[in-house]
Amino acid sequence: MPQRVAILGAPLDLGAGRRGVDMGPSAIRYAGLRERLARAGIEVEDRGNVRAELAETRGGGSERARFLAEILETCARVAEKVAQARADGLLPLVLGGDHSIALGTLSGLAATSGPGGVLWFDAHGDMNTPQTTPSGNVHGMPLAAALGLCGAEFTRDGLHLPALDPRHVALIGVRSLDAGEQAAVRQLGVAVYTISDLDRRGMEPIVGEALERASGAGFLHVSLDVDVVDPEYAPGVGNPVRGGLSYREAHLAMELVAEQAEIDSLEIVEVNPIRDNENTTAALAVELAASALGARII
Repeated sequence: MPQRVAILGAPLDLGAGRRGVDMGPSAIRYAGLRERLARAGIEVEDRGNVRAELAETRGGGSERARFLAEILETCARVAEKVAQARADGLLPLVLGGDHSIALGTLSGLAATSGPGGVLWFDAHGDMNTPQTTPSGNVHGMPLAAALGLCGAEFTRDGLHLPALDPRHVALIGVRSLDAGEQAAVRQLGVAVYTISDLDRRGMEPIVGEALERASGAGFLHVSLDVDVVDPEYAPGVGNPVRGGLSYREAHLAMELVAEQAEIDSLEIVEVNPIRDNENTTAALAVELAASALGARII
């Protein structure tokens, strides 16, 4: 179990189609994140939020990748904070914000350790590019960009891309892949475990297999988009999709990660308080973070 964790907030919603996930870091903190981790014996240092721009103050840019310049600015700030936390001997726990912030988290890790591996828990693939996107929303592109598929358009000082080795990438819980994403995962050989695979094979063997694949690179990161959980249990997310993980399945996944691997970082994204019910989803995010970081009943 990690004993020292740095909480880093990234209140960004420019990459999403719906507003509101910029309030996710505050909602998760309000739900008692620090206190819950402390009860598990984890030393917590909250390093606050990075600065993120508001949509109302910016023009939007290209319809193929809206607000890209502003998103990359924020991600560069996240990368700096992640790298500093690692240098200080703390495990970064990054709170989103939309999933585009993963570019910052992964860049910060790659800056200190080289390209790494990731378990990407998500209802969606996030493997679109500006050429394949059906929406223009950058939160559907961070995994593709981290793998180097988005080209020079995503190049910026402070970001280290590609940040991932495709041989060490596993998507878990996927329920929706666009045509361009399907082609990309086949091209790179990225492992994809759909919700149907989880139904057929069960959580434990799939998480074990995914961890074996993701391990052995420069770092091991867990990126948890809370929309991987069914909206019945996590209604307050940026882009809900029915048929997701149950409450217990989500906890089991995080518990298995904690039991079988030593992760280098964790991020939790896409909590949207505007769509939530009495902060239920943020409270779930707190408990899932605790499980991933080794909290146990006994």
